[in-house]
Amino acid sequence: MGDAEAEAGYYPLGIGRERKGGFTASTFVFAFTALENMGFVANMVSMFLYFLQVMLFDLSTAANTLTNLMGSTFLLSLIGGFISDTYLSRLYTCLVFGVLEILALVLMTIQAYSHDLHPDPCGKSNCLEGGIALVFYLSLCMLALGSGGVRGSLPALGGDQFDQKNPKEAKDLASFFNWLLLSITIGAAVGVTVIVWVSVNVNWYWGFFISSVAALAGFVILGFGKPFYRLRAPGESPIIRIIQVIVVAIKNRKLPLPEKPDHFYEISDEGTISTEEQIAHTHQFRFLDKAAILREDSKPTPWTVCTVTQVEEVKILTRMLPIVASTIIMNTCLAQLQTFSVQQGNMMDRHLGSMEVPAPSIPVIPLVFMSILIPIYEFFFVPLARKFTHHPSGITQLQRVGVGLVLSAISMAIAGIVEIKRRNQATKLGPSTKPLSLFWLSFQYGIFGIADMFTLVGLLEFFYKEAPAGMRSLSTSLTWLSLSFGYFLSSVFVDVINAVTKRKGKKGWLHGYNLNENNLDLFYWFLAVLSCLNFLNYLYWASWYKYKAEVPDSKPKPRALYGPNLVDHDESSTLDNDQARAICGATHAKDEIPQENEAKNNEACSSDLKEAGND
Repeated sequence: MGDAEAEAGYYPLGIGRERKGGFTASTFVFAFTALENMGFVANMVSMFLYFLQVMLFDLSTAANTLTNLMGSTFLLSLIGGFISDTYLSRLYTCLVFGVLEILALVLMTIQAYSHDLHPDPCGKSNCLEGGIALVFYLSLCMLALGSGGVRGSLPALGGDQFDQKNPKEAKDLASFFNWLLLSITIGAAVGVTVIVWVSVNVNWYWGFFISSVAALAGFVILGFGKPFYRLRAPGESPIIRIIQVIVVAIKNRKLPLPEKPDHFYEISDEGTISTEEQIAHTHQFRFLDKAAILREDSKPTPWTVCTVTQVEEVKILTRMLPIVASTIIMNTCLAQLQTFSVQQGNMMDRHLGSMEVPAPSIPVIPLVFMSILIPIYEFFFVPLARKFTHHPSGITQLQRVGVGLVLSAISMAIAGIVEIKRRNQATKLGPSTKPLSLFWLSFQYGIFGIADMFTLVGLLEFFYKEAPAGMRSLSTSLTWLSLSFGYFLSSVFVDVINAVTKRKGKKGWLHGYNLNENNLDLFYWFLAVLSCLNFLNYLYWASWYKYKAEVPDSKPKPRALYGPNLVDHDESSTLDNDQARAICGATHAKDEIPQENEAKNNEACSSDLKEAGND
């Protein structure tokens, strides 16, 4: 396929051409996801100890540095999502930011290897200074930008391989996000066992080196999948479209709203091939509807009037924001499993028979559970639920998120109980008493792992399906935005709680280096109570949310770079014969048959249409 078709904004039905997308293309995405997360997750669960042991941070500084890194990584996913919607295809966005991620891992490998780049003990909470600090923070910034950019564009790249308007592919799309999570889980399980063991028991630089090689292999595989992908061409900036609606609505604020929705401005696709997905009008946020009023003395330009579809895009994103906000607390709880829970495990009995298990490897327990539960969920629960709900995913995405929020609250409550048992056994029963087994932590990790299985997939699928076609990368980045705010909020909670509880000669709940002198259990219970209150808040917003409704007779033709557009053979019935022949004729005229040879052109179209009908 050449550039002419991409410039036209869509591809023909793929008549007589190889079908692309589907699970064949997704296989490359799954392989990349497993390899890239192998190092990413391993580093995120072990880097807390790296900050403590090599960079010589104290407990709160190490925890906040890691949560700030994670928060920045997921916040920067918005940049990746914006670029892949506007300037580059989603594949090229992944590859460009992948270069930054690999360079960051190489720089971290060099710093971990060279003792000249390690700080000397100083007795302070942070001993980094000069060139050592420059290399350290530069590598973290590059890692955050690279990893964030990849995460902002990858889920939408995978989702683009399935057409939501095709009933079969709509079910496949729901399955895609489950298998994407399974790929993350498998890669993470290898990372938290193999890479973490190498980092802790051999040397930290070997762990970073293996992460670099795994990420490089993943990006190479992702690039090799290019001939199989459906690649959507970048379009108009979603940020500009949002700003236009707000600006025009403010300009028209004094105009009365029409009595009927069909009096609003919309581009009709009657007699044309529309390249824009049309969205039905809703009655929420009526003020924004004023942007779709065309003044009598005005011409329809982007800054004087917006279509109903454009207004509804802004409404959809606005409705999504309370859902994003309602999942932040859960991700604050997740941050504790990568910081304080790792330090808990480091002070417990880490022996499994004669083998000593690194504390950061304890997340392998929930990862194993998830590896088993995801196929069970996909092959047994979803088909059973479909019979009752008739929903392609079995249950709605917001219902999945709600289950995850409940389980996260239970996980934090159990974490508080386990910490009391661990601290009592370490401090009150004498030094000769054997420490509590590391595997007591598997309860809080296991329950939270199941919570993450429900919530992460639910959010990714929710934001992808509800988003307008040209904003899907930016929309799925809202999942990572929730994670980002959760990690940042964790840093705020640690500092604020330490400040509030440090009074009248008492030390803060999370002070110093020794957990046995802290009140980590109270911090866990604080998060458990907060999670319960947050769940009530989520129930309100989830019941208030109105799912997107598309115009029934609209015929969207999403833009594509390569391969057929996202309306395939199975949907050829959505076009009447005259429209299909018109598209086909234009394609043959451009690609193979001189335009003046009309008879030969029509004969070729008839042949291809017959072949498409057989498919």
